Amino acid sequence: MFCLAIETSCDETAAAVVRDGQEVLSNVIASQIEFHKKYGGIVPEVASRLHAETISPIILEALTRAGKELSEIDAVAVTFGPGLVGSLIVGVSAAKALAWAIKKPLIGVNHLEGHIYANFLTPIPQSQVLSFPFICLLVSGGHTSLVLVRGHGNYETIGRTRDDAAGEAYDKVARFLKIGYPGGPIIDKLAKEGNPKAIQFKRPMIEEEFGLDFSFSGLKTAVVNFVNKAGGTENLFSGGTRLVDLCASFQAAVVDVLVEKSLKAAKQHHCQTIALAGGVSANSALRQELKAKAEAKGIVVHIPPLEYCTDNAAMIACAGYYKSINSSFSLAPIASARI
Repeated sequence: MFCLAIETSCDETAAAVVRDGQEVLSNVIASQIEFHKKYGGIVPEVASRLHAETISPIILEALTRAGKELSEIDAVAVTFGPGLVGSLIVGVSAAKALAWAIKKPLIGVNHLEGHIYANFLTPIPQSQVLSFPFICLLVSGGHTSLVLVRGHGNYETIGRTRDDAAGEAYDKVARFLKIGYPGGPIIDKLAKEGNPKAIQFKRPMIEEEFGLDFSFSGLKTAVVNFVNKAGGTENLFSGGTRLVDLCASFQAAVVDVLVEKSLKAAKQHHCQTIALAGGVSANSALRQELKAKAEAKGIVVHIPPLEYCTDNAAMIACAGYYKSINSSFSLAPIASARI
């Protein structure tokens, strides 16, 4: 089965062709980061207009790289939500038109579900095949949640953020410190040179009473208050505190909470496997700490290759393959869709 997939949930216009839900023949992504950098975040109206401009050439490029004609495609998968509704409309409209034209199934894929399936994309040794049930830590700029995956299409969200997502906190801290956008990769790079124990930020909601839910808004505020108490960034850094130490300490607090909650979820639901997914799964500290602490407890950790961590269409094609028995042209974009 050759699946053409389209992903336009946020600020990447992406298309991919995947065979049998695993073999990636093409995975083309047009990023809008350079357009949004000046605003320190994504402008929805700009995002949707850029999607409209680039969607057709991106789809054509995906088909060309895969060496396939549109007539050879067996199904069209597309992200229908959650995301920016204007961006979603562009992708869903394009997918509907293509599927209608070639008289093939149209498969709607939840964006979060797609991130989970990034873990199924690349062929791996039989001993490392992802088996059910498993816990998925899904962490990105818009979402932070723990999902119990019992089987294909069988998910239960067992923990979610009550306010800011982890990636959102990274972006807001980076904006406050005026170090650039997107904040995640920038803070991660700076943190590698800093001391994660330099500043003891509280680990939010890590206590047992809060269960598996997250909260990162207070941690962001703690960074702001710490800097303001010192009289601003100029006074703080001239007084001996280093930017790299501040970034490392903030990141350590985020990572500690994400890892601790993931291990707690695995224990509560008797899972021996944790999968990592979402844009923040590219964070080096999170990958290293989760792998080290989980494997010390005998828990296997699956982490997608970096190219499949951030938004892409290959993961949508993979999820679409397993959902191909259900298709409908009544598909509509849903900004706040949940799995």
